[in-house]
Amino acid sequence: MKKTLFLVIIFFCTISNISAESIKRIIIGNADAKISIIAFESLTCSHCANFHKDVFPDLKKDYLDTGLAKIEFRHFPLDIAAFNASKVAQCNNDGDSKILNSLFANQQKWVKGSSADEANQNLKKFLESEGFNIDFETCINDEKIEDFVLNDRIDGVKKFKVDSTPTIIINDKKFEKTLNYKNLKKALEKLI
Repeated sequence: MKKTLFLVIIFFCTISNISAESIKRIIIGNADAKISIIAFESLTCSHCANFHKDVFPDLKKDYLDTGLAKIEFRHFPLDIAAFNASKVAQCNNDGDSKILNSLFANQQKWVKGSSADEANQNLKKFLESEGFNIDFETCINDEKIEDFVLNDRIDGVKKFKVDSTPTIIINDKKFEKTLNYKNLKKALEKLI
């Protein structure tokens, strides 16, 4: 039932053309960098959390902090818990990645529950315990943010044929190798 509802929501977002221009993307690095990376991720995906733990720190140090590249995080929720977490990460966001990073770093603390309501309660408790001052109900019920998140997923499928997470796009080309820092660095070095 939950999966069906999620697919119905995605369908209706594909036929609507609602703009969420006031919502800023979560981007790290030089906005004018020669290398543009897009990361399609689901906040409940353990492989995405591993990317943030094992690959992202070196990527940030060597390419983002030096101005050689930028990374743009796009939402590709795989379930209702990830969908709501994505909405929270974007809520009242000015492009900052603090909530997103915290959700990935502490994924096992909040990704639990046998129902959407239970998962939402765990997510809400986690955010409060981390000191994030957000209006949880407003964030997960904001239609503009909902459209923004779902349109990320739709765009990923249509434009880049995303079918799993994480999926990395470098300068509009899908990164097809095993996602580790060594392989990613090789691909990036060719573009410098």
